[in-house]
Amino acid sequence: MKREGGTRGIARPRTSLRSRVTRWLVVYAALLSLAVFVHGQIVNSQAEDLTWQSLLQSELEHFVQRGDEDPNYRWTDTDTVQLYGDDDHSPIPAHYAAFGPGIHDGVRVGDQDKVILVREVRGRKLVLALDITELQQHEDNVGLWMLGSNVLAIVLLGLLVGWGLGRVLRPLTALSNRIRKLTPEQPGQQIEIDPQASSEQAVITESLNDYIRRNEEFVEREKQFINSVSHELRTPVAVIAGAADLASTPGASEKMVQHQLSRIREIAASVEELISILLVLAKSADRLEKTSELISLTELVQASAHDHGYLCDDRVLVIELTGSAQPVILAPAAVVNVVVGNLIRNAIENSDKGTIRIEVSEDAQVVIDDPGHGMSPEEISALYARMVKGEARDGQGIGLELIARLCGHLDWRLSFESKPDGKGTRATVDMSSSLKGL
Repeated sequence: MKREGGTRGIARPRTSLRSRVTRWLVVYAALLSLAVFVHGQIVNSQAEDLTWQSLLQSELEHFVQRGDEDPNYRWTDTDTVQLYGDDDHSPIPAHYAAFGPGIHDGVRVGDQDKVILVREVRGRKLVLALDITELQQHEDNVGLWMLGSNVLAIVLLGLLVGWGLGRVLRPLTALSNRIRKLTPEQPGQQIEIDPQASSEQAVITESLNDYIRRNEEFVEREKQFINSVSHELRTPVAVIAGAADLASTPGASEKMVQHQLSRIREIAASVEELISILLVLAKSADRLEKTSELISLTELVQASAHDHGYLCDDRVLVIELTGSAQPVILAPAAVVNVVVGNLIRNAIENSDKGTIRIEVSEDAQVVIDDPGHGMSPEEISALYARMVKGEARDGQGIGLELIARLCGHLDWRLSFESKPDGKGTRATVDMSSSLKGL
């Protein structure tokens, strides 16, 4: 039993596609040749029967007609044609006596091949025999030549097909060699399409390149996910640990304990939101599409602005929603809420007094104008650099870098600019790509 189990895992050597196609084509050609050969033999046999019947019947009818016209007429045998039973001098031989009326081909008499016609005429049985020995030998030789030529043609076909398939499959072999040379640790790899490749091989190559690209995107998302987790979770975890230590300090007042617990709850809520963002970034666009739903963007922005209104209590700030557009997008609601909420929170944190104006357009653009100190071109450039690199910021909460990556993951566009009067910053998130699914 162990021996059988050990040999079960041994892989049998695989035959090449070239060998398989060549073998099946040769088998097909052999069967086709055999069918043609058999069909030719059947047709030849039927043609011979018709020929012998026409020839012998005309000879026998001529003899009968001459006999009717001239009672003294007698048949004269030749080297190839003999008539038996016409008079007492030519009795029917014993080897013909058993045959009934009709044409009988392939009658062997000694070393000769005969075809005979048996017919009843005026109560007499006549047998007309035709010697076809030489013709039969010629026919056998032709059959052997046909069989030999078919075998030769099948062999030549196998060689030609094997050679042709070798040339046809050469680009495929080269493709497999190029695939074998790919290294997992090297990014940006592509397989070149052989100029001699067929359209099917080009499709295979393009599909492989697309798979390589999507696999690299998946690996990159995994790397970014790990980096983001290590950067973004370190600070809130440290804050929670510090607040817990302060709350558990001996002699801490009730007010301090409640303050620290409130701080822990806020950080926990922020971490929960951060985990949601990281999980979204770890998903592919196809998987995100399955969690999308129809969303009234204006209503969601209104709700988010209301939820963040408490942050304005210690400031002389007012949040105002302008415009009457009511766009509907197809996107994950949690993601839209996180993006809009963080942009509103960022506007509040960078403003002390005035009005934060939020406008939603028909093409699903959310514009947030804050009355803060504004940003210089250098500060905006530095912010974009951090967003592109995905660098994490110090401090609590979710940075704009993660929000920018989240927007890019959903094919949204996030931009910042200083307002023309230099007082405040305008943040714009363009979600028009999510209108495509409607």
